[in-house]
Amino acid sequence: MTLIQLSEHKLFAGRQIKYQHHSDSVKGLMQFSVYLPPAAEKQKVPVLYWLSGLTCTDENFSVKAGAQRVAAELGIALVIPDTSPRGEQVADDAAYDLGQGAGFYVNATQEPWAAHYQMYDYISRELPSLVEAHLPVTAAKAISGHSMGGHGALVIALREVGAYRSVSAFSPICQPTECDWGKKAFTAYLGNDQSQWLQYDASFLLAQKQSSLPMLIDQGEGDQFYPSQLRTEALIEANQRSQSGAQIRLQPGYDHSYFFISSFIEEHLRFHARHLKG
Repeated sequence: MTLIQLSEHKLFAGRQIKYQHHSDSVKGLMQFSVYLPPAAEKQKVPVLYWLSGLTCTDENFSVKAGAQRVAAELGIALVIPDTSPRGEQVADDAAYDLGQGAGFYVNATQEPWAAHYQMYDYISRELPSLVEAHLPVTAAKAISGHSMGGHGALVIALREVGAYRSVSAFSPICQPTECDWGKKAFTAYLGNDQSQWLQYDASFLLAQKQSSLPMLIDQGEGDQFYPSQLRTEALIEANQRSQSGAQIRLQPGYDHSYFFISSFIEEHLRFHARHLKG
């Protein structure tokens, strides 16, 4: 499979690159961004995958989070995929919370979505294989994300046991089976059988069994979507029930924006670095 480089910028002595490729999972072209730290010029480095939220592309985190300076210091690559398949042939919806830009990191089973919306397979299998085959990275990887992407990061890390060294999230949708965003998306993508939804519900997955995976979650108490859409308390309860030891922190005054992410991204990167290099 061929990677087509679309752009490159020097940043903190490393390289910020945008790629395009054909995806077998989503049956179309996908774009993703990568930050390669200076260390990657001499050796392979571990990877943090970042999953973005509703309406986002691969550029939101790259431009707004301020993560590259710390990633350069720590010697960690950042891989930032898009949030859905895109293109004229890809099903879409006029609303911001369904369709293009709102893939929810699931494998859709319902038409017209099933033809292209196989984002779980793309993120958990196809993209890591592509990155490890073509870029100077090791197989050591961690995963993080924001809002819809925080949901995706937690679900993928909990389901793909042993694949990731650590997981973190900002303002994740913790219980999508019980919030309006999740109910709308899951009904469209997965159908009306709610038992099928649970495989993509981080609170349900965490409650089922103890996880030894290092987990760090930050939620702003001034977030306009907390608690109704994000349902952080469900994840806190699941963490207590399973005795999994996840760090779930409520941060006073912070909202849902990238101002929140940029305030704590350094802590998250250092958290992942300890496990990626430990």
